[in-house]
Amino acid sequence: MAENGGMPQALGSILNGIGVSPGIAIGRAFLLDRAKLKPRGEKISSNQVVPEVERFLEAVDGARIELEQIKAKTLKNGSVEVAGQHNYIFDVHLLMLKDKMLIDDTVTLIKEKKINAEWALNLNSEKIVNFFKQMQDSYLRERQSDVAHVSELILRHLSKSEYDSIEKISRGVIIVAHDLSPADTLQLDPNRVKAFVTDLGGRTSHTAIVARSIEIPAVVGSEYATEKINGGDRLIVDGIEGKVIVNPSRAQLVTYQEKRIQYDQFQAHLILNRDLPAETTDGFRVALAGNIETPEETESIIAHGATNIGLYRTEFLFLNRNNLPSEEEHFLTYKKVVESLPPESKTTIRTFDLGADKIAESEQFHEDSINPALGLRGIRLCLNHQEIFVTQIRGILRASHYGRLKIMLPMVSGLKELRQAKAIIAEAKAGLEHEGVSFDHEIPVGIMIEVPSAAIISDQLAREVDFFSIGTNDLIQYTLALDRSNEHVSYLYEPLHPAILRLLHQIITNAKEAEIPVSICGEMAGEPLYTLILLGLGLDKLSMNAISIPHIKQIIRQSTFAEAREMLAQSLLMETAADVESYVAKEMNQRFPETFLMKM
Repeated sequence: MAENGGMPQALGSILNGIGVSPGIAIGRAFLLDRAKLKPRGEKISSNQVVPEVERFLEAVDGARIELEQIKAKTLKNGSVEVAGQHNYIFDVHLLMLKDKMLIDDTVTLIKEKKINAEWALNLNSEKIVNFFKQMQDSYLRERQSDVAHVSELILRHLSKSEYDSIEKISRGVIIVAHDLSPADTLQLDPNRVKAFVTDLGGRTSHTAIVARSIEIPAVVGSEYATEKINGGDRLIVDGIEGKVIVNPSRAQLVTYQEKRIQYDQFQAHLILNRDLPAETTDGFRVALAGNIETPEETESIIAHGATNIGLYRTEFLFLNRNNLPSEEEHFLTYKKVVESLPPESKTTIRTFDLGADKIAESEQFHEDSINPALGLRGIRLCLNHQEIFVTQIRGILRASHYGRLKIMLPMVSGLKELRQAKAIIAEAKAGLEHEGVSFDHEIPVGIMIEVPSAAIISDQLAREVDFFSIGTNDLIQYTLALDRSNEHVSYLYEPLHPAILRLLHQIITNAKEAEIPVSICGEMAGEPLYTLILLGLGLDKLSMNAISIPHIKQIIRQSTFAEAREMLAQSLLMETAADVESYVAKEMNQRFPETFLMKM
C-alpha cells in the first residue's frame, strides 16, 4: 500500500469528480497503487523478434489465466448474484485478449518495427484508445477504459510487476486509486470497502456500472485524488454530487452524517413503492422502463421497480470481435432477455447504432470520415450493408415468439430511410414465414427521434410507425451543434434550452395526433430535475438506468398532471436555458425537498 499520496491538504478541502454510484461514505483512505505503468522502449535485433513475440504471447496467456481465476473466485466467494450479472464484463476482457486489433497488431509492430513487446503494446493500445475516444455514443466511448485495463494487465505480466492487492484490505476503508478495472471492482467486499474514488473514469464505464450494482458510493474522474490524498486521511465521499472532502472539519462531518442518514432513509422509503404504478395523484399514469446493454441487467431493472425494457442497446454484440454475430447468436441473446422478464413485459430492441469503423475487422466496412458522428452509422449503415441488418432482424423476429418485442430503428432522418427499412423487415418476415418459423407477425416497429430533421417532419413519420422514442442525448447535441465530449463546448449541453423544449413539444404533439405512443430514452428521462417538465409534455413512457427508477416514480406519485402542465407552460414562455433551469430548479426544490435535499 502506498501510504503517502501528495502534500497534506487543508482541512476540509474538496475534490470534484463524477458521482457514478450514489450514497454517502465516511472513512479512512486506502491508497491502492494502480498508477499506469510506463513501458520501456527498446529496439531489438532480428534474431530477438521471435523470442519477443513469444514473450508477449506468454504475457497475454498469463493475463487470461489471471482473469479466469478472478472470475471463478468472485463466484466462489458468495458474490454469485452480482458476479453473475456482470460475467459479461469478464467475458469482454477475455475476448479482448483474443482480439486481432489488440494482439495481432501488436505482434506485427514487434516484427516490423523490431521493438520490444512493451513498446509495441503501448503504441498499439494508445491507437485503439484514441479510436474509441472519438466515438459519439457515451457508452461506446467508455470502452476505451476496457482496452486500457486489458493492456495494463498484459503489461504487468510482461514486466513481472507486483501491485497492491485488494485482498490486503481487512477493515472498512475508502479505496483511492488512479483507476480500477471492472475485475478489481467486482472483488470489492461492501463489508470491507465503504466507497471508492479514482482519478480516471466516466459515468458509463464498466467500473461505474459494477459500483452501482454492488451499491457502494463511488466518485470517478477526480483527476488528482491520488496526488491530493494520503493513506489514512479521513474522507467523505458524496456519490450523489460527485464530491470528495479530504480531512473534513467537524461541521462538515456533522452535516454529512445527517445527510447520510437522510439519504439511507429516503432510499429505504423509495423501494417500498417498487411495485406501485408511476401515477400522479390526479390519475395520469406514465410507464417507467429501463435502459440496458446486456441481458444480465434485466435483474436490476426488475429489482428497482420496472418490468419493461425501453431501450436495449445491441451494440455490445458487435464489439471486441473479428467476425459478425450470427442470426442464431442474435436470436439466443434476445430470447434470453424476454425469458428473464415477466410474460407481460415489453422489450424495445434498438437495431445496432454503430459506425462502419466499429463493425468487426473487415475492409468492406471501413470508412474514413472526418466526423464519424455524421457519417455512415445507425440506419444508414444498415441500409448500406443490408446483410448485417437482415441477420439482426431475423434474430429479433424469431425471439419475438418467446416474448413481447418491439423493433426500434436509430438515426432515421427521413421517410425514404424509414420505408427502405420497413421493406427489409417485411422481406425478412416473408422469408421466415416461408420457412415455417414462428414469430410475432404484428411486432411493433418504431423509430428513435434523435436527428433534428426527423423531429421537424415527425408528423409525417408518425403516420408510418407504431411508436416514437426520443433519444435526447443526440437530439440535444445535434440541435445545439455541440460535441458533448468536447470540454470546450460541453457547457452548452442544455436539456432545458427553449429550442429543445419546443422540439420535444412538437414531436410529442405529432405523436399524439397520430395516436401512437411516445417515450424518452435519453439521460434526460432519469434526471429528477426534469421529471415534471417531461410529465407535462404528456409522454407515455420514460426509460432510464435502473438506479433512477425509484426516484422518478416517487416524484410522479407525489405530483399532479395539472401542475406539471403548468410548469411546462411557464417554461415554454421563457427565452433562455438559464431562465428555464433556474425556474425549474426552484420549483422542484420547493415541491420535493426530500429528493433535492442532497443537492448541497
